[in-house]
Amino acid sequence: MADTDSRAMMVPRSLFVYALVYGGLVVLAGVLGTKISEIGPLHVESGIFAFLMLVVLSSAVAELHGKDTADRLVRYGFIPLILSMALIFIVIRIPPAPFWTLQDQFAGILGQGARLQLAGLISYGISQTLNVYVFTRLKGEGTGRAAWLRGLIAGLLSQALDTVLFISIAFYGVIDPGTGQAMPIVNIMTGQIIAKLTLVLVFVPVLITLLVRLGKSLDGKQ
Repeated sequence: MADTDSRAMMVPRSLFVYALVYGGLVVLAGVLGTKISEIGPLHVESGIFAFLMLVVLSSAVAELHGKDTADRLVRYGFIPLILSMALIFIVIRIPPAPFWTLQDQFAGILGQGARLQLAGLISYGISQTLNVYVFTRLKGEGTGRAAWLRGLIAGLLSQALDTVLFISIAFYGVIDPGTGQAMPIVNIMTGQIIAKLTLVLVFVPVLITLLVRLGKSLDGKQ
């Protein structure tokens, strides 16, 4: 009986692996976001690549283990996100060694302001929750069992909302010190949305299909 109970309480292997990767990507997204990349004519923050994988992982978990589990994954994602923010805040303020001359660069790259951190927390929580909701809701509304199609629709909606929330909260009313003008949030938002939706269209259907198949294989299912 004890062996049966312990097996019943075991976390599925796919959920264990995907949760570990998810937690790491939540932290990495904030670090990558400090670099602005050029993709064709667009200039976008590089955190979108990690956030794309968060969309795929939360959708795959919802497909394999249900909406409630995917919702918990999103909520637990706040733990490494907030912890990493706190540790970065502390480390930046620890005096550097006398021979280490990169303190200003380190602080400049990783030292996000409170407003940017708040924008990241809000946009992450709402957009990822929406992604899981839409993905599972579509399955219940008779759109078929094609996880790639549901993931595509959910990813398009959630990433558009993520961009609108983050850019609005982070930059609304902020004055560009170089020009003395308000930050062009519409232009920034447009570039981000185009880049994110393009990446979702290209990668999400394939990645969700692969992760769902891999998850079933890890759990010993066909």
